[in-house]
Amino acid sequence: MRQLKHSDWLHKEIGKIRPISDKWIIKARKRLDSLVKPKGSLGRLEEIAEKIVAIKEEERPRLDKKAIFVFASDHGVVEEGISAYPQDVTKGMVKNFLRGVAGINVLARAAGADVYVVDIGVKGDIDEESPYFLNRKIRNGTGNILKGPAMSLEEAEKAICVGIEIADMAKENGIDMIAGGDMGIGNTTASSAIFCSLLGCDPEDVVGRGTGIDDERLKKKKEVVKRVLERNREAIERGDPIEILSLMGGFEIAGICGLFLGGAKNRQILLADGFISCAGALLAMKIRPEVRDYLFFSHCSAEKGHRLFFEKIKERPILEFDMRLGEGTGSAIAMHIIDCAIRVYNEMATFEEVGIQPGHKV
Repeated sequence: MRQLKHSDWLHKEIGKIRPISDKWIIKARKRLDSLVKPKGSLGRLEEIAEKIVAIKEEERPRLDKKAIFVFASDHGVVEEGISAYPQDVTKGMVKNFLRGVAGINVLARAAGADVYVVDIGVKGDIDEESPYFLNRKIRNGTGNILKGPAMSLEEAEKAICVGIEIADMAKENGIDMIAGGDMGIGNTTASSAIFCSLLGCDPEDVVGRGTGIDDERLKKKKEVVKRVLERNREAIERGDPIEILSLMGGFEIAGICGLFLGGAKNRQILLADGFISCAGALLAMKIRPEVRDYLFFSHCSAEKGHRLFFEKIKERPILEFDMRLGEGTGSAIAMHIIDCAIRVYNEMATFEEVGIQPGHKV
């Protein structure tokens, strides 16, 4: 893969990522098997608990602080008429997030998670004073990917650095569970192009309705993605994920990619959300495959290509609720499931503690 150019720091940070240890998986499984229940009877809750123990490398891990980082950016490809909403909706929704009135705010409150909004490429200035607003703007949106690159290689690497730095900030503040959410009109088009490029998919199987576009716009959106892939054929054949990001991605996708790279380096619990967040996760896994060890996939979006993504990478999401809002909303709900898994692991009694032999009926 091409050497990262933005900084030696970025290359060094990515190099710190290590896989989780089977030793801790075995240790967690031993405790789960000793709890007052038939072995494996809590199914995926047990799988989730094992993975958390291996990530944290702690006998009784606690996940007291959670946060959802909503990365926001605009996309030049919107001028091709591929969205049901105008571009200024991105900026408007950022303000709604900061007022605490959007879907992600409601669901995050229920999960006990804080919501931080990261302006990494919104078109125009956002004049908001809030400890939950992080101004990390690279520039005012990406270029039109049908006519040229979304961003320069240096900008792509800088946006990844933003995500890593935010993961570090979360770690410093004691936040162990972090989710990458998104906001950006036009970002399902960019994500579709990334999925097709990195997974070898046909746009017909990936491109969906995004914000709820009609048949005419959907046809146009598919055609745009096909043309983007055609004009970047040589780069796709090279397979460099950062080059592909720079040619057809979004700043919010790059930021989420960096968040997951940084979170894996820090041994944090990572939640990928829907279609756009998983584009960031896919890039992170292509840059550093060990990132997968730290990722939980929150839900399968109703967006057409998301199910194909899971089939290609051979993963199962935690939930399937036919959601397609983005913002990190699926992750907020999945946090409840993860909380249940670790509470079972930490709080259930063992057979020995209650004086029952495992071979006896409970």
